Amino acid sequence: MSSKRTALFPGTFDPFTNGHLDLTRRAACLFDRVVVAVAHSPAKGTLFPIEERVAMIRDAVRRLRNVSVLDFADLTVDCARRVGADVMIRGLRAVSDFEFEFQMALMNRRLSPGVEVAFLMPSQEFTYLNASLVKEVARLGGDIRDLVPPGVAARLRQRLQVAQPRASGAKRRGRARS
Repeated sequence: MSSKRTALFPGTFDPFTNGHLDLTRRAACLFDRVVVAVAHSPAKGTLFPIEERVAMIRDAVRRLRNVSVLDFADLTVDCARRVGADVMIRGLRAVSDFEFEFQMALMNRRLSPGVEVAFLMPSQEFTYLNASLVKEVARLGGDIRDLVPPGVAARLRQRLQVAQPRASGAKRRGRARS
């Protein structure tokens, strides 16, 4: 094993949320190199094509010097081997995530015993956040600016053909009407 530690952060990232960005930043502080690996996942019926997901993530992590982004279409452990990762990062938002992630970690350990799995928790402000919720809020014209990086928000609005939301209802209600 080399002295430089490389972590693989795999996912579909459709779209990449501020929760994903938070975990990427945390991993970048813990490891010498972090590779965000974007899964093709055709069975999931993604909103964005792989090239666009990779471009959005590259834009979001461009200031993180030890982070790179690539796409993959094979087993996650094979991708980890290719990039020389000895650790796989997985996010845990709630106890409900644990069962699935635990099962996947055990399968990945069986397939590639040399790759460890490190579970990271996002900041409290992102524990409720997932890509499906973000897409639903965007689809219904809700404000997603605090949920995703700016470039992702713009592409989501464009893809779903929704206008930029105005100030939230709470802010509007507080204004006097004439």
